Amino acid sequence: MTSNPLLTIKDFGQSIWMDNLNRDLIQSGELEEMIQARGLRGLTSNPAIFEKAIAGNVIYDADIEAGARAGKSVEEIYESLVFDDIRHACDIFRPIYEETDGLDGYVSIEVPPSIAHDTQGTIQEAIRFYREIDRPNVMIKIPGTPEGLAAVEKVIAEGINVNVTLLFSVDSYEETAWAYIRGLEARVAEGKEIHKISSVASFFLSRIDSNIDKRIDEKLKTIGSDDLNEEARLKAIKGKVAIANAKIAYQKFKEIIQSDRWKALSAKSANPQRLLWASTSTKNPEYNDVMYVDELVGPNTVNTLPPATIEACADHCDVDNRIETDVDKAYQLIASLKDPDININLDEVMDELIVEGIDKFVQPFDSLMKSLKDKVNQLSPA
Repeated sequence: MTSNPLLTIKDFGQSIWMDNLNRDLIQSGELEEMIQARGLRGLTSNPAIFEKAIAGNVIYDADIEAGARAGKSVEEIYESLVFDDIRHACDIFRPIYEETDGLDGYVSIEVPPSIAHDTQGTIQEAIRFYREIDRPNVMIKIPGTPEGLAAVEKVIAEGINVNVTLLFSVDSYEETAWAYIRGLEARVAEGKEIHKISSVASFFLSRIDSNIDKRIDEKLKTIGSDDLNEEARLKAIKGKVAIANAKIAYQKFKEIIQSDRWKALSAKSANPQRLLWASTSTKNPEYNDVMYVDELVGPNTVNTLPPATIEACADHCDVDNRIETDVDKAYQLIASLKDPDININLDEVMDELIVEGIDKFVQPFDSLMKSLKDKVNQLSPA
């Protein structure tokens, strides 16, 4: 019996990536240790992660001071810090990238969140990030807004690996999958290779349950003593919607890879765009702290976990192939949201979440820029 459940997940066709990065992890050797001990196959980052990593951390001070003395702007200093960390992380994961022939071993970095609704700006920054970082296993994160998906198609056509982030609805996932396919088809039409291009569709989980649970709690406050059935139905779906939604998205994934268009690309050695489960830390302490891992193990998937969830899973995950269990119940649960005694508008929830999601990256990015600016002012010659 394997003592660490994380090490058995890959046997079911799922890869574990970590949602965290800082220079301490790289320089201390801890990241390499976690690859061995925790079975990490890749890594994701975002502006919130870099704010935590850089703000107030003296390990970056020498480089910040050197950038300030060289007359670099705050934005240039930020990029030099982040790009350097991403390059080193890519180098650490490079053996996995080589061993898996480009299936795993990726490190994701996000384009500036302020351009989430700017197609051309996203294309330009994605290409620039990819070229300046200069690692084959870097993956550029692009938000799954309508403007972002238009950029995804072009960036894939340029031969760049893409992590499409902030996906909440099954419809947005489906649009993402077809954007990836169109990008590959454009390369094939130009006679270019597609085997070394990889993409994941980051499908968010806990934020969905947090939003819907809040709506349910508000409804429960207004229910009278004559509405016990309604109360029971509302309580029964708390903490259940995100996993049901993800299982339906996986069924859509299976449908897409059976399409003639995908089969034509697969015949040319294209890599499927895997579903990546994101936002996997359980926010409600009443819920199982690894439920977004246990319930969504399955082939052709990735789960990106924050450090606390990695350790929790190493301790007590119950690993089995559950991605296609209770699928009928998942469809029924999602359909039940429209029932009069539940009446939760899932489209409205998803629209709220994408707006909030962008804001949750813009705010820490702006905060980091401010703290870097303050640090530069302190270190710059008078």
